[in-house]
Amino acid sequence: MASKAEIGWVTQSEEGERFEHFARHVGKKWRFFVRQRRFDQWQAVENPPIEDWLELLAAVRRRVVRRLYQPDDVDRLLRMIRERFPESDVE
Repeated sequence: MASKAEIGWVTQSEEGERFEHFARHVGKKWRFFVRQRRFDQWQAVENPPIEDWLELLAAVRRRVVRRLYQPDDVDRLLRMIRERFPESDVE
């Protein structure tokens, strides 16, 4: 079972390949991982794309409603995204 500090989602590439992603909150950082199949090893993603950050942001916002995260966590995550992607228009 995943811990509270882990959030996962599934994406599909343009070729139709399925990928599983998850992000783990460790200290003040978020670490991202990806794998293609269920029994493959998780691979760390050093520089995740903005799409992964936005997926994480949406998941954290959903968890704030259920009181699993605090509203301050959303603010911190938004600040991290804006630092990494200053050209993005994230709100």
